[in-house]
Amino acid sequence: MVEVTEFVLSLREKAFLYGDHSTYRTQLSRKLLNTRKRLNIATKNRGKFSKKPAITGTAIAEHPEYLHHELLTAERAWAHAMAMKASHSADTKGMTSKTRSHIVSRLEKAARVAERLVEALESGESGANIDDVLNARAYAALLKGAALFEKQSWEPCLQNYSICRIIYSALTTRSDRGDIFRDLLSETIDPSIRYAAYQLKIPRTLPIPAIARKAFIAAASPKVVDEVREIDAAVLDDSAEAAKGTPTTLTWRGREVKIEDAAIADAWASVGAARDKLTEKLASSGTLHPKDMAANYDDILAASQDAVDATKQAIDELRAEGVTQGDARMQSLQITRTAVSYEMISWRIGRNRVLVGENDGAKLEFGSTSRRKKKAEAQEVAERSKDEAPGRQIARLKEKAVLYDGILQSIESIKELPGVANDESLSNQLDATSQYFTALKSLAIARSHTIAGNPVNALALIKHALDLTQAATAPLSSVSDSTGPRNIQVTAQDVTFLRDTLTGELHRARALVEIFNSAAAQQKQQLQDQKTALPLLARLSVYPASGSVDLNNIVTYPPRLEPFPVKPLFLDTAWNYVTYPSPAAEGGAAKGRASPAPAVVKEEAKAPEAKPEQSKPAKKGWFGFGR
Repeated sequence: MVEVTEFVLSLREKAFLYGDHSTYRTQLSRKLLNTRKRLNIATKNRGKFSKKPAITGTAIAEHPEYLHHELLTAERAWAHAMAMKASHSADTKGMTSKTRSHIVSRLEKAARVAERLVEALESGESGANIDDVLNARAYAALLKGAALFEKQSWEPCLQNYSICRIIYSALTTRSDRGDIFRDLLSETIDPSIRYAAYQLKIPRTLPIPAIARKAFIAAASPKVVDEVREIDAAVLDDSAEAAKGTPTTLTWRGREVKIEDAAIADAWASVGAARDKLTEKLASSGTLHPKDMAANYDDILAASQDAVDATKQAIDELRAEGVTQGDARMQSLQITRTAVSYEMISWRIGRNRVLVGENDGAKLEFGSTSRRKKKAEAQEVAERSKDEAPGRQIARLKEKAVLYDGILQSIESIKELPGVANDESLSNQLDATSQYFTALKSLAIARSHTIAGNPVNALALIKHALDLTQAATAPLSSVSDSTGPRNIQVTAQDVTFLRDTLTGELHRARALVEIFNSAAAQQKQQLQDQKTALPLLARLSVYPASGSVDLNNIVTYPPRLEPFPVKPLFLDTAWNYVTYPSPAAEGGAAKGRASPAPAVVKEEAKAPEAKPEQSKPAKKGWFGFGR
């Protein structure tokens, strides 16, 4: 037997990967036609349409394709309704009543087809078990609830969605693919139940499971209730829900507020469960690589983000109802928002602290960032730190600086939360925490300057980091040491370790600067000695820095054969005695085409003979260019 919900959701998932509801409807029409052809119930081309008989349990038992036929028919009607709703969602004037009635009719048709399928499966001839029948019933309730949601019939809509939620919650414990039901509950069913409950003026203090349980018992038949109890009795048990320990109050900085919204209470309970799970993982896993350890923070970060979103949604709903900021409910929600936001940012900072390495990156470690087992890691790190290229070491320190920047930005975002600026103790602690991580960032940059060969810059940065650490020691000295997961809390042990590390780095940097200055002075003296070794004749363009000139070394004696620059000489006189024979003297030249004779240089200078002037031919053409 095909599982109804999994079959339907797989069709939707494949269609929505590259298309929309219209594409999905087209695909369903093609699949439906092929199914009818295989069942031999398709209307022939140009044939007269005849109404087909209802699908029975016997037909489904003989040919499972009939089950696919009913599901494809219901899904095509649902896709048609969703396509129309999506096409009119951008209309500024809203949806017309005719369009809404058309959408409702398509959804009601889909619900009727699904209900017929439930009746066929309930018969003993179909061979379906209790899980298959409940699965089909939940799918029918889902379509019926969508139709009632569009009709704005809130009470029956809430009842149908509650039936759907309770059945899927029970089937989650029996099915191997419970994640499909969980996604459907969180994305479609729970928001619809919450909105219908809001329209029915049901208090937000009631959680969604309690609302769904009450509506399910009132709307479902005793047979369905018994079937659900047979699968999972805890779904309908109020004591099981109370045993989960959903918190009703929240304490922030010594002030206790009541949690009136059920969604916030559930999210805050999830944060507590994720915190315990993270503590257990880190305690039982032993030594982990920083990346592996940071990956364990994903669950608590997601849970705290859900709590922040639920609080923000509750505040927005109160503002939409016109509740002012001075109202007690709004004040409680603002305190809750600050508390859950502080919790979320605190774990985000803790994740970055884990990534920078041991002792918040104060130790100078250069190792592989890939996820590897810690086999003989101490020896490998020592060898890598010696052989690794300086550019790679600077890149690692740059990554640390980026993580420190993220931590500092998170601390600044905490200062902007409501009520934090008025808390002087918390503000001082945040300022000291900011100074602590700024000192770590300065230490990382100073180490990169040391590797690059700039010890003077490194010394200045380390001195600045030590000053910041000493300023942060007093406010953070009262924070007790904690063995739990890393978060925003900087303990006195962390500050003490950083101060001791910076003190040692400061002495080391001063020694390096002294060595650097000595080497520079020695190099300068060597250059000065090289200059003084030259005679004064070779140093005429250099001003004596000492003010005195060594007159004992004026020239090199005895003189050596050395090259010296000389201006090149051109013997221009020879050009006065170069003559070229005229063309007339070449009697054998043919119409000026013969090449001129080589130049003749006379041995003795003779006065040029006077030649009679020859008559110049008259110019022809424009500007003398013609012939």
